[in-house]
Amino acid sequence: MDGTRKRRRGDTRQRIQDVALELFADQGYEKTSLREIAERLEVTKAALYYHFKTKEEILVSIFEDLTKPIEELIEWGRQQPHTLDTKQEIVRRYAETLYGAAPLFRFMHDNQATVRELRIGDSFKERIRSLRDIIIDPDADMVDQVRCVSAIFTLHAGMFLLQDLEGDPEDKNKAVREVATDLVTQAHRGAQGS
Repeated sequence: MDGTRKRRRGDTRQRIQDVALELFADQGYEKTSLREIAERLEVTKAALYYHFKTKEEILVSIFEDLTKPIEELIEWGRQQPHTLDTKQEIVRRYAETLYGAAPLFRFMHDNQATVRELRIGDSFKERIRSLRDIIIDPDADMVDQVRCVSAIFTLHAGMFLLQDLEGDPEDKNKAVREVATDLVTQAHRGAQGS
């Protein structure tokens, strides 16, 4: 019985997060109220308060859940040798993470002022810096460092700037990953040659 109750509670928490993120993305964080989230879920505000007391709690929980793979990737990357294969794998896994959490990252992109005000902005920046530090060779010249940083931002930009272009979404994602991987590969080879 306890396991069933716990699973139902988890399902409700996930439903709250999904509906809140949809509303935040559609009408903005500031314009979305807890009442609207509860109404969309067809629950009382009291039922919503049982899981989350504020909109910020909901958004932070969404961020923490959807970016957990980034934390895991950072930990994995820190334990790996500083090889080209490691860097290419980081690009591949990070691209998958972004693709899997696209609604959150689109929300963060479209609501940058809100993200800056909440603690998730600093947390996300720190994660990006950690990824940067893993894929940059310690002795790389500035051009190769910029290539590595550009690989990360190519993945970000691809999510936003290509979404309204014609074409199969998977083909676009594959092309973005290829370009990001090429940048990391070129930077790694440049660092090895110096």
